[in-house]
Amino acid sequence: MISLVQISNGSSRRVALVAEPHLRCLAGVTSIYELASACISVDASFTGRVNELAIGELLSYDDIYDGKSEWRLLQPIDVPGTPERMLVSGTGLTHLGSAKDRQAMHERTATEAAKPMTDSMRMFEWGIAGGRPREGEIGTPPEWFYKGSGLMLRPPFAPLTAPAYAEDGGEEAEIAGIYLIAPDGTPHRIGLCGGNEFSDHQFERRNYLNLAGSKLRQCSIGPELVVDAKFGSVAGEVCIERDGIPIWRKAIESGENNMSHNLANLEHHHFKFEDHRVPGQVHVHFFGAHSLSFGEGIRLADGDWMVVRFEGYGRALRNPLGIENKTLNRLVGVKALV
Repeated sequence: MISLVQISNGSSRRVALVAEPHLRCLAGVTSIYELASACISVDASFTGRVNELAIGELLSYDDIYDGKSEWRLLQPIDVPGTPERMLVSGTGLTHLGSAKDRQAMHERTATEAAKPMTDSMRMFEWGIAGGRPREGEIGTPPEWFYKGSGLMLRPPFAPLTAPAYAEDGGEEAEIAGIYLIAPDGTPHRIGLCGGNEFSDHQFERRNYLNLAGSKLRQCSIGPELVVDAKFGSVAGEVCIERDGIPIWRKAIESGENNMSHNLANLEHHHFKFEDHRVPGQVHVHFFGAHSLSFGEGIRLADGDWMVVRFEGYGRALRNPLGIENKTLNRLVGVKALV
């Protein structure tokens, strides 16, 4: 496995190979998108090309990560100049530990005598029954949601903002697949990243039909893109810090061994749509969360830090929560073109 980061000093960009505690810049490369596109065009090995180009400047990863360098971390994938060519999406109810939180979020209150199975739990059980098909077969489709274009993607250490119209903002610690569509329409998986698929859980809790709107929020991935990452069983940890002190921490598990769907099934059901196979398009696709602090009664406050780390996926992803002033929630008017 190799890990890559993208960095910028404001006037120039670099792609660098992680060689702890250093970063080795790739000669003549300014974006992973550029490098992956070039490899696809000539059918070259991506990892081989990375190793060939890892002859550039050596930088201190500690200084960059700690904010002591002129260089800062970018999200590990983008389409420079045209973020609209990225599609950010995800699948839910995929993890064996996730259904309990979702069931509690959507079920009727404890004072009611009857608690029928929710649609969320039905979807989860369908995944258990048919989400891991044999090779060459098509399994049960997972829950799917759209998060936005690349404009919604924020780099490590950047705030994830709950907009004025939001009811809440909370972390979702997940692994995301990073894909590039070849000129012939074939999806290529560049690698995997740790991520925070930030969502509005309070809005979703009011009614599960609010799920689509609750997902249209900023999110973050990184700091590292891991090429040929292991995805069998991935241990991790998610933590919420307030004023520098952890107020909630939980061990989490991801990867196929901890999911109701396998990776091949998730990828098929995302890329079966023709509109998801547009040449040159980049996809960031979240594979679902194991646990949420919201599911355990934690409500994040402005300035809290959300920290996500998965073993084998590099350094922790850190983002503060920003809450937009509610007075900025104004009616959006539409002008008729007459």
